[in-house]
Amino acid sequence: MKKATFIVLLAFVTNCFAQQPAFNKEEVTINTLLKGSLYIPLNQSNKTNLVILIAGSGPTDRDGNQKGMSNNSLKKLSEELAKKDNAVFSYDKRIFAQMAAGTLNEASLSFDDFIKDAKDVIAYFKNQKKYNKIIIAGHSEGALIGLVAANGNADAYISLAGAGRPIDEVLLEQIGKQAPFLKEEVQKNLEILKSGKTFENKNQMLAALFRESVQPYMISWIKYNPQNEIKKIQIPVLIINGDKDLQVAVADAQALKQAKPEAKLEIITNMNHVLKEIKGDEAENKASYTNPDLPVTEGLTTAINLFIKSL
Repeated sequence: MKKATFIVLLAFVTNCFAQQPAFNKEEVTINTLLKGSLYIPLNQSNKTNLVILIAGSGPTDRDGNQKGMSNNSLKKLSEELAKKDNAVFSYDKRIFAQMAAGTLNEASLSFDDFIKDAKDVIAYFKNQKKYNKIIIAGHSEGALIGLVAANGNADAYISLAGAGRPIDEVLLEQIGKQAPFLKEEVQKNLEILKSGKTFENKNQMLAALFRESVQPYMISWIKYNPQNEIKKIQIPVLIINGDKDLQVAVADAQALKQAKPEAKLEIITNMNHVLKEIKGDEAENKASYTNPDLPVTEGLTTAINLFIKSL
């Protein structure tokens, strides 16, 4: 009987210790448009570094999710980095606050708005004077936003699956693969947008890409060339891409490295665009976009932690 009681007590104590969190998490409001989650390591001190994560394109939230596409990529990454004694802040884009308030006007959105938001987040935490260094880590479209915002404002920069070419070149390549019969028309439309002008889209097959309300945003986005922008920054840079990424090729990461030779380049084996490990086929790869339980690739957090320790 005593032995059974001891085993029960041991299981209880073990379970209690297992449930102890490795970090704390709190909601932080930057301003009326920006809110996010701050992951705080338990032993935070004045030597603690802060990683600011910037989400990718579209209505992607602080956790890396969109409606109907929950994968928790940024949430999982934040948790893993916090476990290694890094503070992490991941925030919702301004469009979430605008949608909640009923004030979202797609036609008024600009790529520069998101750059300003990233700068506001950096300034908020810099003014607190709580962190040793502030590192910007942008994912996908967020990589370019973070790249521009980090210049002169952050202590280091990390590109996570960031394109190495202007968005018009990326889109043209994607259309060429998925719908080659539309490539010529898409190229003409992109040339118009590159000139700073809008146009009337008459092809319903291209309505999602070239609807009137999104054209001003495209104009503001096209003007930024990642290779030109990465040459401007004078802080340590880490470029990360996965060799199973279906959206951003390894060649894009290599292009960024070529533009910034002193940057560190890490190609993570079997990592896909949502930062998960894929050992199977394309079907498994696509399925991971809607699997919130899959952890992020271990090699990713290892590479980021080693980079931060080297600063």
